Amino acid sequence: MTEVTSLTGRLLVATPALADPNFDRAVVLLLDHDEAGSLGVVLNRPTPVGVGDVLQPWAVLAGSPPVVFQGGPVSLDSALGLAVVPGESWDDGDDAPLGWRRVHGAIGLVDLEAPPELLAAELGSLRIFAGYAGWGPGQLEAELVDGAWYVVESEPGDVSAPDPERLWRSVLRRQRNELAMVATYPDDPSLN
Repeated sequence: MTEVTSLTGRLLVATPALADPNFDRAVVLLLDHDEAGSLGVVLNRPTPVGVGDVLQPWAVLAGSPPVVFQGGPVSLDSALGLAVVPGESWDDGDDAPLGWRRVHGAIGLVDLEAPPELLAAELGSLRIFAGYAGWGPGQLEAELVDGAWYVVESEPGDVSAPDPERLWRSVLRRQRNELAMVATYPDDPSLN
């Protein structure tokens, strides 16, 4: 079996050629990627549902916009919290804030069953996601070979982008290669 190099903590940015409407212009943060498969959340799909409508105790800590995001097409009835803890990049288990598990750098998963007060002083931003994006073993690698995704480095601010609808363009625009040009790709190329 081919060894899988982990892409955990990186962004998958949908190419204009990706035909799946679930991922049209999606920016996915990979939370886990290994030989067993991949799991991530779509960062740029806000819903009209307020965090206070579904997870009232966490509403005061939710970043702007304070809505639930559709994390992907899988398990839409489940919630996942993603937060940035500024300052130190906590190592797994070493003095990390209770109720938070580091994924990559300052980005981590929040235990939504824990009392929000445990993390209130530590969090720089919090986003709540309904569902996630998942790939079985080798599935994401095949999509990468097919040219469905660009893989780029993430930045902590990507998790809490104040204008998530523009995240696809802004992530591409900050690349220092030909990907920056893709940011200008029209929404509907037939109108050119």
